[in-house]
Amino acid sequence: MRYAYGVTALLLLSGSAYALSTGDAGPVTAQGPVAIAQSSLAPRGAPASFADLVERLQPAVVNIATKQKVQVATSFNPFTGERRPVTQEQQSGGSGFIISADGYIVTNNHVIAGGPAGEAVDTVTVTLFDGKEYTAKIVGRDPTSDVALIKIDATSLPYVEMESSQKNRVGDWVIAIGNPLGLNSSVTAGIISALQRNIGAGGAYDRFIQTDTAINPGNSGGPLFNLQGKVIGINNRLISPVGANIGVGFAIPAEEALPVIESLRKGVRPERGYLGIGIQQVGPDMADALGIDKNRGEFVTRTVPGEAADKAGLKEGDIVLKVNGQDVTPDNTLSYIVANIKPGTNIPLEILREGKPMRLNATVGTRPPEEKLAQSTFDPDENKDFDNGGDNGDAKIIRDAMGASVIPLSPDIARQLGMDANMKGVVIDIPGTGSAAQAGIRRGDVIVSVNYRGVASPAQFASAIGDAKKAGRSAVLLGVKRRGAPTQYATVRLED
Repeated sequence: MRYAYGVTALLLLSGSAYALSTGDAGPVTAQGPVAIAQSSLAPRGAPASFADLVERLQPAVVNIATKQKVQVATSFNPFTGERRPVTQEQQSGGSGFIISADGYIVTNNHVIAGGPAGEAVDTVTVTLFDGKEYTAKIVGRDPTSDVALIKIDATSLPYVEMESSQKNRVGDWVIAIGNPLGLNSSVTAGIISALQRNIGAGGAYDRFIQTDTAINPGNSGGPLFNLQGKVIGINNRLISPVGANIGVGFAIPAEEALPVIESLRKGVRPERGYLGIGIQQVGPDMADALGIDKNRGEFVTRTVPGEAADKAGLKEGDIVLKVNGQDVTPDNTLSYIVANIKPGTNIPLEILREGKPMRLNATVGTRPPEEKLAQSTFDPDENKDFDNGGDNGDAKIIRDAMGASVIPLSPDIARQLGMDANMKGVVIDIPGTGSAAQAGIRRGDVIVSVNYRGVASPAQFASAIGDAKKAGRSAVLLGVKRRGAPTQYATVRLED
């Protein structure tokens, strides 16, 4: 460090000597250096202290603690043949802020989500600034925006207001209040480093306030205030090679969160635009191969049958250049543009098809729930274990009978498994360790029949198993399809 400072000083001194000896003051333009009137700095200059502001705001910021039982393994009793889940209680937490006198509190969804499937935690405890504790009710969660709304049974609470971050500028002072690393009601200050920062997360909400205000684990869900005491962002994440603050933190802009909060408060799911396509960025090599500009447009890898893009005539291999008049770029992605257009809106699409420009019109659809979208992608090599969601109804019948779980076979999953999109059946999601696995059934196998009876849903699969048991059968014959192979048959013993 001493050496580095020495080199820096040497360079500066050398530059000064050069200027003195030649009379050349360096590369200053003819107009001279930028001049800023001192009076213009005063309204936004650093205050002597943040203490008065913090004293008013701290009572509206809360500590959130959560508990959740999560399955971590499965135990097998070889004497009884029973499998039992092994659970463990996990504790976590974060921050939040009160937005109404009757106890509505905003936080991040990930603060109150737990378990492998991101389900809601079992209990949420809110501790106010004065130490009072409340058990909170989860009003609504939105994993897409990572915003959640909870409520405590209380009245006459201090609360804060939210305001668009667009009224602020890069360089403005901001304050974060929260519970980093378990240190309750900690206050940090810094400036806005960037507005509408795209960090490459994709989707409808990849726009953040970047700040050098110290944000650490535990600050999640807490408020980022401007000097007027308005919440302009919800502290959300940081980028750090060491897992702690290095001056690059991010907050969800208030203007992005407010519509979501209002929807959750009304008990409805936030609506987002949807075209129904798979996309990838046009990288330098693809741009060179196609003879188009770099960092412009996105490549269509697939279209979902029956959705907006398919109806509009968009095809695999098309390059979408503009959506509703907006250029598609790495900073203004197709997903972001479309998700923020109201469903039902008719929009123009400017595309390239085999090098030729075309214009299409599409009516924006409604984005399905995230859990449904998750079911449209399937990795047969992914290791999965049972979670708490598979212990009732049809899932329980199948699991009890053969120790496996299945999911519906959608056209998208069929294509990913290398099969006809119109195939009917169910997909083995978790083979487990029971009789199905012992018969060679593995994740990604498609079950098309049970005892020669076609099955097209988990309910039909469970019904066929139930009928076999009623008929006194101790095993069933499954028709199994795998990539590129004809239907094979496997005999699977039915467990008691």
